[in-house]
Amino acid sequence: MPALRTACPLDCPDACSMEVVVTDGRLEKIDGSSANPVTAGYICSKVRGIADHLYGEERLRHPLLRTGPKGSGAFERLAWDEALDLAARKLVEARDAHGGESIVPLSYGGSNGFLTQDNADARLFYRLGASRLARTVCAIPTSMAASGLYGKMGGTAFPDYAHARLIVVWGMNPGASGIHLAPIIRKAKEGGAKLVVVDPRRIKTALIADHHLAVRPGTDLPVALSIINWLFASGRADERFLAEHATGAAELRRRAAAWSFGKAAEIAGIDAGELEEVARLYADSSPAVVRCGWGLERNRNGGSAVAAVLALPAVAGKFGVRGGGYTMSNSGVYGIDGTRSIGEAEPKTRVINMNLLGRDLLDRDDPPIKALFVYNNNGLATLPNQEAVRRGLMRDDLFTVVFDQVMTDTALLADLVLPATTFLEHDELARGYGAYGVNRIRPVIDRVGESRSNIEVFSELCRRTGVARTGDVEDAGVLIETILDGHPMGEAGRRRLENGEIVYPSWGSAPVQMIDERPRTSDGKIHLVPEHLDAEAPGGLYSYRDDPATAEHPLALISPNTGKTISSTFGQLRRGQVPVEIHREDAAERGIAGGDKVRIWNGYGEVRCLARVSDAVRPGVLSLPKGLWSHNTLNGATSNALSPDTLTDIGGGACFNDARVQVERI
Repeated sequence: MPALRTACPLDCPDACSMEVVVTDGRLEKIDGSSANPVTAGYICSKVRGIADHLYGEERLRHPLLRTGPKGSGAFERLAWDEALDLAARKLVEARDAHGGESIVPLSYGGSNGFLTQDNADARLFYRLGASRLARTVCAIPTSMAASGLYGKMGGTAFPDYAHARLIVVWGMNPGASGIHLAPIIRKAKEGGAKLVVVDPRRIKTALIADHHLAVRPGTDLPVALSIINWLFASGRADERFLAEHATGAAELRRRAAAWSFGKAAEIAGIDAGELEEVARLYADSSPAVVRCGWGLERNRNGGSAVAAVLALPAVAGKFGVRGGGYTMSNSGVYGIDGTRSIGEAEPKTRVINMNLLGRDLLDRDDPPIKALFVYNNNGLATLPNQEAVRRGLMRDDLFTVVFDQVMTDTALLADLVLPATTFLEHDELARGYGAYGVNRIRPVIDRVGESRSNIEVFSELCRRTGVARTGDVEDAGVLIETILDGHPMGEAGRRRLENGEIVYPSWGSAPVQMIDERPRTSDGKIHLVPEHLDAEAPGGLYSYRDDPATAEHPLALISPNTGKTISSTFGQLRRGQVPVEIHREDAAERGIAGGDKVRIWNGYGEVRCLARVSDAVRPGVLSLPKGLWSHNTLNGATSNALSPDTLTDIGGGACFNDARVQVERI
């Protein structure tokens, strides 16, 4: 049986191209292809094992109606017509009784496809006058910093890291997410490149690093500012480049001046001498590239920290050479807007920050949230202040629909559960945000059970709620044509997509920053202190806010990604207990040994789980992965039960790594 071409639209930077073998409509094998050169013929183990996700016992095969108390797990099978009629009736009842804003759509990250989000779904919720969702649980501070400084300029392509003489991996774990960068880094190291890793944990990439700065969570900002301060003070800043291509250099220099290596190192809990070595190495190396991840945004200083890290290549003059500059998210370079297919403007209804959903479900009354429609998201597993989210979902007067592929923790608290297709079962248009490339994805296997696509379900709900209009496009192929109409890729590019080929931006798959790709700001310059971000950040951009630890809760709890899940996707397949990592010094102080049952707590909640004593985390830090489900801990709570619903300095992002806790053996 010949292999079929497809690609992965899941929330990962790499945009993998893949080949699948199908027998009688059923997936037999899936692996990487070389259609996207970055994929290099292999894919992550998460997607390679997707057959268990497709055909496992947790897969939803038909609509379900709750028959017992919320959380009881009691559901009965429902026909699609009955399920859609019920969903439509409840949405209309909420709108008519409390106003459209009593309806909240909850979605984010389950797919990066243009057809699966902000398409037919947006059409439904726009026309119902529903509340708008601020999708801020991830990437909003990084996005705003990158947009403010550079207008989301395209970054250094992964293959070009092979040209770098210095690679700085800051707040990113290539061993767990975006895995195709890892072998490129190893090859560059073998060729003589130096490697610096900035991360509170000793991740796999740190094991081969020349320098590992194991900073305390939330202290990336002073570390980056101390390097900027030294670059200016020592005459190593590229003043000519800054004068020609940037604004705000003098103000950035003034704000960084307070941060010596000694002061920053003391706050970050690292060695000042090593920090200075890293700064000198960065100044002396060319090409030098910074891979800025999302880990450093997940705290009170997150946006300013990312802005400071992204400012480094401008201050040090690292642009204009292949393999130099930075990589953040490249999602903004394609000029593709999925909402073009809707053909109408987003209404100015109220905005619900998804990080505050728990408190809004419990306390919002302007109007109260009466209908929650969850798709592409497992909110109970992914949102902060988990116990508030749980209490909100348990409200008897809240009607919750969960439209998903498997029975998630959130679905178990729903009133109505609808089975969704996976990307192997429906059409999609997707682009990479690390590796470059746009992919047209087609269904390659038979649908499992009665699962339906987002386009089908939301289009049908438009009809049943009475908001459908003549001319609404519901065909996937036509939707893609509408989205791409007038796009610079032109007819030839669309034909390549239709033939299963990958299509790159106009400059190809490997831009040189400031040569092929320039700032996409209004004036084409780098804005080192963007006015709108400066006005939003408390105390101004680059202002450091102190650690929220207290004597009662002195330990920082971080929740990094792993190689087991994509956020919470595939979490049902991670069987058994997942331990919290604790440094041996902190464990010894509390009489904790490996394998002990422990209780981690703060004012938001508590998690009971097993302990793993390790030197992979720095003292004062606990690590319990994100994306866990209730079955992975002893009491069904995960790290998000301890995460505050406070917000980042810009963008209203989540502050997961500001969780401060205590731990004891039980």
